[in-house]
Amino acid sequence: MVEPADLEAVAKQLGREPRGVLEIAYRCPNGEPAVVKTAPKLEDGTPFPTLYYLTHPALTAAASRLESSGMMREMSERLQHDSDLAAAYLKAHESYLAERDAIEPLGTTFSGGGMPDRVKCLHVVIAHSLAKGPGTNPFGDEALAVLAGEPAMAGILERETWSA
Repeated sequence: MVEPADLEAVAKQLGREPRGVLEIAYRCPNGEPAVVKTAPKLEDGTPFPTLYYLTHPALTAAASRLESSGMMREMSERLQHDSDLAAAYLKAHESYLAERDAIEPLGTTFSGGGMPDRVKCLHVVIAHSLAKGPGTNPFGDEALAVLAGEPAMAGILERETWSA
């Protein structure tokens, strides 16, 4: 059960009512929600394959900034040439699917963020890493290591956890 105060905080962060929230999957060190875990289907039955959803405005803005810098393209290129990295990203994808399907199977192998073939959305891979911790999603970890060094992320990320 998600506390009403958490849902109110997430609504303020998103600028709209959150949908399908199952739990707060990551909190900033100050306790503020930053990632929600969502149901695979919304209340009206609409599939919603994004299991982890980034909600904190500073994190969503930072993820967008990294996306516009070309980071996803560089990550996707590395994925094509580094078999260890590809294996780790595939493992992240499989873990994501297994966790989502344990809640409610959607009958699809789409997980999110472009997994396992490319990096399409840093918001998803960052949310996945924050929710599950370091070592779960290699690209989420990389993006968080970059962000952890930024002064704007003080109080949002635990620097020791996400430092490069």
